[in-house]
Amino acid sequence: MMFQPMRALAAALICVAMIGTATIARADVKDFEFQLVDQAVKTGPAAVITVRLLNKKTGKPVPDAVIFASRLDMTPDSMPEMTTKLIPMAGAEPGTYRFKANVSMAGGWQLSLGAKVQGESGTVQSKLVIRAQK
Repeated sequence: MMFQPMRALAAALICVAMIGTATIARADVKDFEFQLVDQAVKTGPAAVITVRLLNKKTGKPVPDAVIFASRLDMTPDSMPEMTTKLIPMAGAEPGTYRFKANVSMAGGWQLSLGAKVQGESGTVQSKLVIRAQK
């Protein structure tokens, strides 16, 4: 009669092991968004643009994303051919990403980003509009 409690214990341990190894549901890439830290930048050869990547569900910043695509152009002012190079810089705090750019003229600039978030499939894509001022 001692076999029944042992079987119950073995079954319980198997269930705990299966639950413990089940995959945790991940967020969807739609749950992440880039936000501008500052809506405006000064024109010049060393303008710094800072963005924050947030998990919209938790409100927490997302560090260690891999930004593999970036573009800065004047699409908002109907000049998509007016582009400038972005140079990645270290973020000041976790979840922030900075770029240096030669913002040659005042007006609307569009920052387009593509990033991979660790542990997520898919790409976080964003288009943010910055106002450049003299």
